[in-house]
Amino acid sequence: MLYESLLLVGLFATMLVPLILLAAANILLPGSIMRVYVFVGLAPYFIWHWHGGRQTLAMRTWKLQIATPDGRAPRPWRLALRYVLAWPSIALFGAGIAWALLDRDRQFLHDRVAGTRIIFAPPTKS
Repeated sequence: MLYESLLLVGLFATMLVPLILLAAANILLPGSIMRVYVFVGLAPYFIWHWHGGRQTLAMRTWKLQIATPDGRAPRPWRLALRYVLAWPSIALFGAGIAWALLDRDRQFLHDRVAGTRIIFAPPTKS
């Protein structure tokens, strides 16, 4: 998660451009709009990567990928559900992440509810 956070710094920098332009025009958005902006702005990054190659850039480094419990690629709606559920899972002091310590399959709470799991990626053929 730390490595993923470092990669997101670049995405945040890109997302700041419209906000800087608005601020230059003396338009400041309220906090609630900013939270929605970040939530909606990050969704394509995660869902697109999880759907396309079943891995974000950080997951590719660690050779992890998202799958259904039977090992298949999850449908886009499951990935969107996983994304939505990951926010409270992390925001509630990481309770959904800590859940993996108690879960019989060592899954995060948002993976358990969304019907997804993180698995080791099969080796690629050279």
